[in-house]
Amino acid sequence: MTAGPWARSPYPLLSILRQSCLPLLAAAATALLSAGCATRPAARIQSQTGESVVFIGQEPAALAHLPLPGKPLSVRNTYRPEPDGAAFVEGRDFVVDYASGTIRRTPASPLPDFRQNQLFGQQEFDHTKFPGFGNKGYFAFIDYSYAALAPWPVQAPQARLLPRTRTKLESGQAVKIVAFGDSITAGGDASRPDLIFWQRWADSLQRKYPSASIHAINGATGGDSTAQGLQRLQTKVLDLKPDLVLIGFGMNDHNVGGVPIRQFELNLERMILQIRSMTGAEIVLFSAFPPNPHWKFGSHHMEDYAEATRQVAARMTCAYADVFASWQSLSARKKPEDLLGNNINHPNDFGHWIYFRVFEALGL
Repeated sequence: MTAGPWARSPYPLLSILRQSCLPLLAAAATALLSAGCATRPAARIQSQTGESVVFIGQEPAALAHLPLPGKPLSVRNTYRPEPDGAAFVEGRDFVVDYASGTIRRTPASPLPDFRQNQLFGQQEFDHTKFPGFGNKGYFAFIDYSYAALAPWPVQAPQARLLPRTRTKLESGQAVKIVAFGDSITAGGDASRPDLIFWQRWADSLQRKYPSASIHAINGATGGDSTAQGLQRLQTKVLDLKPDLVLIGFGMNDHNVGGVPIRQFELNLERMILQIRSMTGAEIVLFSAFPPNPHWKFGSHHMEDYAEATRQVAARMTCAYADVFASWQSLSARKKPEDLLGNNINHPNDFGHWIYFRVFEALGL
């Protein structure tokens, strides 16, 4: 194989997979679109809005889907179009390979170059030794159309497990939602409060049920594991008398020196029992996503904590939002840094959108 720009990348395995697999993916997508497939419904044209990437020099950055040629594709420096934001021009600032679903900076492009980020190429990095770390200012956000070849998000409807909440929404009653968890739930690295995933979900429910009165409260605390969550449960959740509680832990539990799996499960179960006995609220448990694989303090077994969360939800008959599976599915073609606001373990605005879409698919 001839050495190309990916051969110099700090992500050699990802590069090899892209070089070998993208032509096959493109060919498969083209065949499905042109000839159809007897074993699945025809692909539907959908729009992807605000997908984030970081560019490494002039190396191609993979999009989550294959963009359709001949359809508008836009690149900007803000998640949503802003009056003072910058827009970039195809052919001058970036080049798109529609067949492989990749986009790259041109040599003189004003698009930010992730090689200038102080954490670029760092292995087993300790973020405390890099003051001002983070990916803010390095993202490009992309809108495009694509042919959906498989359902997404990867989320089963859960409304049957939330009957009282649904009844209140449909009958126009007041519904108080408390979001309880760690810094991700607290909104870490969302650029605006209304882009935090649970706030977006509450806003979408309000639009769907305009007669209801939906009040969403941030009960999360940055840095918390389930151990600290139990200590804060009274003031952050129980005293608020919620109708619906969203519980999201795991990122800090999974860290080196964190909470072992079995204790993690027991802590979640204790939370659920106390919430039910003292408030009668319904509960949604939700999983997290893998942090940066190059981060020193991650155990990098988030799949185990996601599975433990799912099992607790099943045992305790709670609704479950499978963020982990949907995150992995959407980001399969992308670099971890494309979605990490702090380059460690916080979703950026597009990452919060992934969470929001999973919650939306619960079916309330």
